[in-house]
Amino acid sequence: MDPAIRKKYNQAFSDSKYQLFLQQLVVKKGTVAPSFRVAETPVFVPTGLRDKLVQAGEEVIDAILQPKFKSLTDKSIPKHLAVHGENNHAHFLIVDFGICLDEQGELTPKLIELQGFPSMFAFQELMALAYRNQFEIPANYDNFFNGFTSDTYFDFLKEIIIGKHDPKEVVLLEVLPHQQKTRVDFYYTEEKLGINTVCVSELIQEGKKLYYLSDGVKTPIKRIYNRVIFEDLDTHKEQLGPVANLFHEMDVEWIPHPNWFYRISKYTLPLIHSEYAPKTWFLHELPVLPKDLDQYVLKPLFSFAGQGVKIDVTQEDIEKIKDPQHWILQQKVHYAPVIETPNGNAICEIRLMYGWPDGAARPVLMHNLARLSKGKMIGVGFNSGQTWVGGSCAFFEK
Repeated sequence: MDPAIRKKYNQAFSDSKYQLFLQQLVVKKGTVAPSFRVAETPVFVPTGLRDKLVQAGEEVIDAILQPKFKSLTDKSIPKHLAVHGENNHAHFLIVDFGICLDEQGELTPKLIELQGFPSMFAFQELMALAYRNQFEIPANYDNFFNGFTSDTYFDFLKEIIIGKHDPKEVVLLEVLPHQQKTRVDFYYTEEKLGINTVCVSELIQEGKKLYYLSDGVKTPIKRIYNRVIFEDLDTHKEQLGPVANLFHEMDVEWIPHPNWFYRISKYTLPLIHSEYAPKTWFLHELPVLPKDLDQYVLKPLFSFAGQGVKIDVTQEDIEKIKDPQHWILQQKVHYAPVIETPNGNAICEIRLMYGWPDGAARPVLMHNLARLSKGKMIGVGFNSGQTWVGGSCAFFEK
């Protein structure tokens, strides 16, 4: 988004450098590469947009910190998926912003979605390092916030995820982790934090205690770095077979607790009032339908990865909905194609990634994730056959 830096980067780009860059993203003893497309370029964010992004993120956090937040989001948790032992706050928070132009033609962020759930915290730093190694990234641009370096960043993740426990007693828990598109992040997390990735089907339950086999040795689990989307337990129940009952009281700490996946989600969007947040309503609370419905997006509250989203809304679409309490109507965000590439401009989303240690008053902004697209929406399905699209990382002007 910085024209001078963008021009210089594009002119210096070569496919051979890109292939070397991709090779540096291979982890787990050189056998696992990302199973999703990684963009040919990072995103360069100038100071003005960086400051707006940081402010927008803090205004989202202000909404989450309001005293009645829990009571306002109690209905966000499906009763059959509520997990015992919820703590006071999510240990991780991710907030997605689309990059747009305001009425003055200036770059500005607009809130898309948010989640009280981990993102690819480990892999994103591997990606940032690979961009720096293979391409010329200006010295006054950084992928971190709040003074973090690669070393202190992973130290901070260890503090939140492992704490004072033995790393062998902390596991990254997922449903069929070795089949997930994000498995490259799991393996790099293992490498950097010294914990093991475990499938829910591998848990051994004895009363309130959980164990797993570490090199064939039955090992107690004291903490779970939770990557489980609990709907997946039912979706994959035949493949998983019998699993531990994670919904009952267990002698285990959740990082983060599963209930925060629902509390901080699309369900939170109507509670956020900011110039960087599009107007959003729960569909059943909408006082009157907007006349310009084509300027709104209809989203189901309990679906993920863009499933069920209607981007060209009609009154007929709304009339067909039988459970309006499970939908939101959100003012459409008009992404600006501000990323110049050799074969057409791309739109961009930037994810701010926060860690929230126990005892901290607020989450701490650490790292970021970017995604580039040349379709109507961000995602693989809208970029078939395209280049200079996919997962990326942003570097922010200091």
